[in-house]
Amino acid sequence: MEGAREKPPEPSSPALGSREPAGLARGPEVLPPEDSEGCARPPETAPKKLCGYLSKFGGKGPIRGWKSRWFFYDERKCHLYYSRTAQDANPLDSIDLASAVFDCKADAEEGTFEIKTPGRIITLKAANKQVMLYWLQQLQMKRWEFHNSLPAPPVVPDAALAGNESALRLELEQEEAELEEFLHPVKTPPGLVGMAAALQPAPAMPLALQNISLKHLGTEIQNTMYNIRGNRQAQGTGHGPPGEDPLPSSEPPREERPSSPDPSAPGKDPGETLKPAPKSSLTANLIQKAKRQNNTFPFFAEGLTRNRTAQERALVLEQQVLMLTKELKSQKELVRILHKALEAAQQEKRATSAYLAAAEDKDRLELVRHKVRQIAELSRRVEALEQERESLAQAASLHEQQVQELQQHVQLLMDKNQAKQQVICKLSEKVTQDFIQPPNPLLVPPDAANRDFLSQQEKMEHLKDDMEAYQTQNRFLNSEIHQVTKIWRKVAEKERTLLMKCAYLQAKNCQVESKYLAGLRRLQEAMGNQGSECAELLRQLIQEALQWEASEASADNVELSPISEYDEYGFQTVPSYEVEDLKLLAKIQALEVHSHHLLAHEAMERPLRERWAALGELAPSVELKQLLRMGVSREHRPRVWRWLIHRRVQHLQAPGRYQELLSRSQTCKHPAARQIELDLNRTFTNNKHFTCPTSSFPDKLRRVLLAFSWQNPSIGYCQGLNRLAAIALLVLGEEESAFWCLVAIVETIMPADYYSKTLTASQVDQRVLQDLLSEKLPRLMAHLGQLRVDLSFITFNWFLVVFADSLISNILFQVWDAFLYEGTKVVFRYALAIFKYTEEEILRLQDSLEIYQYLRFFTKTIFNSRKLMSIAFNDMNPFPMKQLQQLRAVHRERLEAELRELEQFKAEYLETRAAQDPVVPEGCTSEDEGDGEA
Repeated sequence: MEGAREKPPEPSSPALGSREPAGLARGPEVLPPEDSEGCARPPETAPKKLCGYLSKFGGKGPIRGWKSRWFFYDERKCHLYYSRTAQDANPLDSIDLASAVFDCKADAEEGTFEIKTPGRIITLKAANKQVMLYWLQQLQMKRWEFHNSLPAPPVVPDAALAGNESALRLELEQEEAELEEFLHPVKTPPGLVGMAAALQPAPAMPLALQNISLKHLGTEIQNTMYNIRGNRQAQGTGHGPPGEDPLPSSEPPREERPSSPDPSAPGKDPGETLKPAPKSSLTANLIQKAKRQNNTFPFFAEGLTRNRTAQERALVLEQQVLMLTKELKSQKELVRILHKALEAAQQEKRATSAYLAAAEDKDRLELVRHKVRQIAELSRRVEALEQERESLAQAASLHEQQVQELQQHVQLLMDKNQAKQQVICKLSEKVTQDFIQPPNPLLVPPDAANRDFLSQQEKMEHLKDDMEAYQTQNRFLNSEIHQVTKIWRKVAEKERTLLMKCAYLQAKNCQVESKYLAGLRRLQEAMGNQGSECAELLRQLIQEALQWEASEASADNVELSPISEYDEYGFQTVPSYEVEDLKLLAKIQALEVHSHHLLAHEAMERPLRERWAALGELAPSVELKQLLRMGVSREHRPRVWRWLIHRRVQHLQAPGRYQELLSRSQTCKHPAARQIELDLNRTFTNNKHFTCPTSSFPDKLRRVLLAFSWQNPSIGYCQGLNRLAAIALLVLGEEESAFWCLVAIVETIMPADYYSKTLTASQVDQRVLQDLLSEKLPRLMAHLGQLRVDLSFITFNWFLVVFADSLISNILFQVWDAFLYEGTKVVFRYALAIFKYTEEEILRLQDSLEIYQYLRFFTKTIFNSRKLMSIAFNDMNPFPMKQLQQLRAVHRERLEAELRELEQFKAEYLETRAAQDPVVPEGCTSEDEGDGEA
C-alpha cells in the first residue's frame, strides 16, 4: 500500500492526482487552447461544459442492469468519456461520437435513449425527459461542430484565426437554427448537468456492487486507491470545507493537466506527450503537485474567479509566448521545406544538364535509372492516397447504412403514429356521439355509465401522452436524419476531392513514364544496331517497359486506374502496330491518352455531363450546337443520336420498313451479298465486338448492310459503308436505329454520288480540301508540294468513312456528334484541324518517304480533343458554307469535263481498233487457222 501511495501518476492518466470532477479538471476537455483567458471570465460568461450523471445499461450475469456513470465530453476528439463518479481520476471508457447516431424510442422507459456507433449500441437513461432531450440536442451540436471544425494547422496568433472562427461560428449558428425547425431548444436542466451536477452526490444504487465495472476493474482499483489517499491527506492537513482555496493568493493558478493520450483517437500524435515542457509549465506543475498533496476537495470554477488578476495575466502571457514559439517553429519548418524544394529543383536542373552533357551512354543510363526511382516514389504516393480514399469510402458507406436504418425506423414510427391517430379519431367520435346522444339512463345504470366514461377519458389521456411522445420522437429523428445527411455529404465531398487529387497524381505518373519511354526510344534511335553491352541493357529496359502494367506495380492490391486493354466502346487503347519498332511508340501514345483523360475527367467531363443532364427536351438551338461540338457524354449519346437521325430521315421512315427489307434480303439474294460477307471480317479488327467469335455484332452488321442494299439499289453496297454502320451499332445497339443512321448519312448528309461506282462527289471533296489547305495552311502545302506528296492517298478514306479508321475513339465520337447535326462541313473542319495540329511535326520531315510513313499513323497521336475541337471551330474560321458550295460546284464541273474527255478518248480508241483489220505477224498462226488444223 505504501508503494502504491508513493508511486507517481502515470502520464497516460488524464487527471491522476486531481480531486476535480472528471471532465471539468482536464485541461483540453474543459479549456480549449484558444480559450486562454477562460479562467478570467465570470461564471455566467464561461463556456458551458457538457457533463453530468446518466445511467448506463450494461454488465453481465446477476449484476446486469443500470449503472450510474459520470459522463463528460471531450471537444478535441469528439469522445464522450464516462467514469463512476465525478471525482474519479481515470475514465472507465469512451464513446466515439464522430461516427455515431442517436435514437430515442417513445415506447421505451422515460429518459431512455441510444447512441449507435459502428461497433456497438450504448443504452443510456436520464433523470427525466427534459434531461434526455437536452443531452441529445447537445450531442448533436457537438458532433456537428466537430465535423465542421477546420483541421488543426500550426499554431498561429488569434488575429489570424479570427476570420475562420467567425465563419465557423456563423455556420454553427445556421445549423442551430435549422435544428430548431425540427425540435425547439431545451433549456438547461438546473442541477442535473454541467458543473452544478458535480456538486451533487452521485445517485445511489440499490447494491454498491452493482455500480462497479468488472470490465474495467483495474481502473476502478486505481480510482479507489487515489480517493483513499486523498481522504487521508485531507484529514492530516485539516483543510476547510469544499470550495476553499488552500493556496495563498500569491501563488499562480494551478496548471490544468491534459487528458490522457488515446492511441486510438484520430489526429492525436503520441509524441506530443513526450515533448519537454517549458520552465513556466514546470513551475506550475510543482505548484499543482503541492496543492494536490494538501487538498482533497473538489476545485470548481467558483474558486477560479477570485482576485488573481496579475497571475492570470501572467498565465495568459505565458500561453501567448508558447503560441508564438510554436508559430516560429512552424515557420522555420516551412523555410526548411522550401529549401528542400529549391535543392530538389536545382538537383533536377543539374541532372538534366548532366544528361545533355553526358558523353557516354553509361552516364545517360544512370540518369534514366534515377528517373525510374522517381517514378517508384510517385507510385508509392499514389498508393497512400488510394488507401486514404478507401478508408473514406468505408466511412461513407457506414454513414449511408446508418441513414438507411434511421429512415426505415422513422417510416415505422410514422406508420405506428398514423395508426394511433386513427384510433384517437375513432374514440373522439365515439365520445362526441355519447355527449350528443347520451345513453338512456333507464337502460344503463348510473354507476356503470360513470365508470365507462372515466375509463374512456383515462384512455384518451394516455393516448394524448403517447401521441405527444411520438411527435417529440419524430421531430428529433427528423433533426438527426437532417444532420447525418449533411455530415455524409461533407464526407462525400472530401472523398471527391481525394479522388481528384489521386487522378492528378496518376496523370502525372503517366506523363513521367511516357517521358521515360520517349527517352528510351531516342536512345534506341541514337544507338542503332550496335552490339555493345549498353545496347543490350537498353533492349532489356525497353522490353520491361513494354511488359510492365500498373496492376503488377501495386504489390499491396491497391486499385489504381491502370490502362485498360479496351475502351468503353471496345476499341483497343494501345494500337497494335505491325512494325516491331513502333510498339514502344504505341505504349507512349496510350500513356499520353490515359494521362489526358485523367486530367480532363474532373475538370471538363463532369461539368459537361451535368449540362447534358439538365438540357431536358432536345430542340435545335445555339446551345445545343455548342454542346454537340464539345461532345455528348456516353450515357446521353444514344438518345441524342436517335433524335438527330430522326430529324434527317423522318420523311423516309415508315413503320415496318426495316423488317420488310430484311424479309426481301432473305428471300432474294442481292448481288452485293458476297462483297458484304467478305468485308464483315475486315470491319474494325481493333474492336473486340467485331473480332470475338461469340459476339452478335457481325450478324447485326450483316443484316443492316443487306437491308440497305435493297433500300438504295442505285448504290447497293460500297466499301466503307460497313464501317459507318458499325459505328452506329456500337453507339445505338439496335439494328433498326443503325440502319436509319446509315440511310441518314448516305442519302441526306453526304452529297449525291458520294458512294456511287464512280465516287464522283468524293473526288470533288478531295480537290476542295486541297484548295482549303492551300488557303488555311500555305506553309504546309508549299512544303508538301516541294516534296511531291499527295495527301489524297490519306484523306480520301477520312471523308469516305468520316474518320472511322483514323482517330482514337473518344475524338471520333465527338466528331460524329457534330457531324450528324451540322453535316459535311464538320468533316472539312476536322481534316484541316488535324493538319494544323501536326503541322510542325510534318514540317520537320524532309523526305517524302518519311512523310508517307508518318501519315500512316499520325492521327493516332492526337489525344487532346479539346485542343483539336478549338482548332476546328475557332482557328479555321471564317468557314462559310457558301464558299464550300462554290468550290464544290467548280471542281465538280471540272471533274465531269475531265470524265467526259476521258470517255471521248475511250470511244475514239475503240472505234480505231474496230476499224483496223487484225494483222497476224509473220511466223505466227491465227486462232482460226489453228482451229481448222485441229
